[in-house]
Amino acid sequence: MKKDLTVRVERMVREWVAGGSFGPGEEIPFDRGAAEKLGIGCSALRKNLAKLASEGVLQVQENHYYLLPEKASEAAPHQEPEQWRIHGERSVYANRWINLCLVDVEPPGMPRFEHHVIRMQRVAITAVLDQLDRVLMLWRYRFVLDQWGWELPGGIVEAEEDAATCASREVEEETGWRPGPMHHAVTFQPMVGMVDSPHEVFVARDAEYVGEPTDAEEAGVVEWIPLADIPSLMKDGKLMGSGTFVALLHLLVNQKDYPWRAK
Repeated sequence: MKKDLTVRVERMVREWVAGGSFGPGEEIPFDRGAAEKLGIGCSALRKNLAKLASEGVLQVQENHYYLLPEKASEAAPHQEPEQWRIHGERSVYANRWINLCLVDVEPPGMPRFEHHVIRMQRVAITAVLDQLDRVLMLWRYRFVLDQWGWELPGGIVEAEEDAATCASREVEEETGWRPGPMHHAVTFQPMVGMVDSPHEVFVARDAEYVGEPTDAEEAGVVEWIPLADIPSLMKDGKLMGSGTFVALLHLLVNQKDYPWRAK
């Protein structure tokens, strides 16, 4: 229902703009009458107008006047939206692993408010392949989800440690295999709306078995899983963690491009 209202508001305003109902610089009405006509609350109408303002369709002045741009070229739909203003940040709870913050933000055309943000440390994840195109994985239980699943080895990048060193160390500690040279694949953020947690994904080959895993907390069943089986494991919900998904999808798409791939 909310989505339908949003579409109706955007369609109405865009028709005003395209049809010349309002000249350049004229105020777009967002009074109670317009809201009632659309069957939407005044605050919801303002919110949708703010979205159009962020796209450059409208202009905003003093947070409550939505005006057509003086020049039609300024309303080009491909323009970059205006960024949110950040006025400050305060920590609510913090420890070694997590920092819960309230960030004072001001979206374009909207009142300021405090947005919850979780800041976490950088993480490194590694997909290690062998000569049979099997990937080194761990079968683990995660109590938060009350679920078993396959994961790639990885962990927090410690202070004064580079991501590649962490990736190699975590593989050895969690699996007992020492990987060959690390190849950086991609850096990504798993939950950009509320969480800041940079993830570094690496791929490696030519692992050497050096002994039993030494990280008891991250213990799991260590196995080499055929890369060809990964799509079915995804479909069956047997993979866990965004890092695992991103790394394996990267391998499935790009594996033939790596110069160290077995011939």
